[in-house]
Parts: sequence; structure tokens; C-alpha cells
Amino acid sequence: MEKKEYYIAGIHPVTEAIESNRNIEKVMFKQGLEGSQFRVLLEKIQQKGIQVQFVPAERLNRISRANHQGVIAFLPQVDYFSLEDIVNLALKKEGIPLILILDGVSDVRNFGAIARSAECAGANAIIVPAKGSANINADAVKTSAGALLRIPVCKVSNIREAIFYLKQSGYKIFASTEKSSNNIYDVKFGEPCAIIMGSEEKGISRSAEELCDESFKIPMAGQISSLNVSAAATVVLFEALRQRNA
Repeated sequence: MEKKEYYIAGIHPVTEAIESNRNIEKVMFKQGLEGSQFRVLLEKIQQKGIQVQFVPAERLNRISRANHQGVIAFLPQVDYFSLEDIVNLALKKEGIPLILILDGVSDVRNFGAIARSAECAGANAIIVPAKGSANINADAVKTSAGALLRIPVCKVSNIREAIFYLKQSGYKIFASTEKSSNNIYDVKFGEPCAIIMGSEEKGISRSAEELCDESFKIPMAGQISSLNVSAAATVVLFEALRQRNA
């Protein structure tokens, strides 16, 4: 069962949280929920771009024994940073800035494992889209071994706008994609950079990839043609670290 401090249950409490601009990770509704209050709340949630999920009543009951009225809103377990914040924090930190962008990585445990590798490799921050990204819940924090409580995470409404901002801030943008003809070991990570990793199913979105300055792939010697995204991120991050420490 989720800890109570990480969720809000009930139509009125959730509505009040939305109207007071509380930071909401996602909202679960009971399948088949009807009524004017539900429709008004759903419209407010959609206007703010908050993730919505319709689930069986049994799932909501497992989360909360309270009278949830078919609605539970989940609060983030970490404090999110703005783009401006992570760029400024990177400038203050010793070493060459490196930011990881996760485009559509939705598996919670993969996300946690990536965060752990990113923190260990000295990455300055992780950027994720508001929609289509893994929720930072207890499983993600646990899988990250606490790294998600240490590395800044920035949630953006638009990956392209984030890329434009990083470029204007002096970052070179790399895309990690198996479609590239460039080998990762021929790429130079010796300047401020952001590295985009996509989901295993869809890869990096075309709209994001076309804004990148350079792409690379991880060479494979076995019969399986790709790595799990968390394993791939680890390879990439520690190659960047190796180059910077050489």
C-alpha cells in the first residue's frame, strides 16, 4: 500500500489540490466513473497535462482503504527542478556538465536503474517529459538505491523546447540510437553535453532526434542486437566519464 503522504484520495481533495497547483504525478480514476463532478475534475486535469489512468476499483482499494470515491492523485516523491535550475546547478558543480534526457522511458525499474548509474557517473541532472515517462514512485526510488533523492530531476512539457534551451546554454546534444553510423568510442564527450536515450520499443522520437548535433551507437558483438535501456545508459554514461577522466 502506498504511503498516505504520497497520494490524495477523494474527488473534493483532489480537485482542491489541482486548483491550488499542487504538483501531481498522475491521477487514477475508477473505470466507469460518471457524474458532473468527475467530468469537471477530469477536464481540469487534462488542461494541466497531468497523466490519467483508468483502473478497476480493486486496484484503488489496494492503495487506500479510505473512501476514495473512485479518485486517487499521486504526488511525486522527489522535488522537481526547472531547466534554469539544473543548468545553473551544473555550472556551480566541479567538472564538465553532463545532462541525461530520457525520451519515453516508462518502466519504473529501468528508470530507477538509470538514475543510479547517472548519479554514480557524475551526471548533473535527468530530464524527462511530463507525459510518457515513468512515475517516480517508491519502486523507482528503491531501484535507484536512493540516487533519485540525490540527482536533480527536471520534468518538462516539451522535450524539443528543453533541447533548444540547452543548446542556447552552450550544450552539445547527442542521440544514442542503434540507427547511427557512428561508434560511441569515436564520439567526444569533452564539452558540456546532453545525451538523449529513448525507450526500448520506440527509441528517440524523430522530433527530438532531428535537433541533435551528433548521434552514436553502442557496437554489438553478440546475436542480440540491442541492450536494455538501463544497461545502454550505463555504458554511455561511463564512457563519457572515462573520457573526461583520461
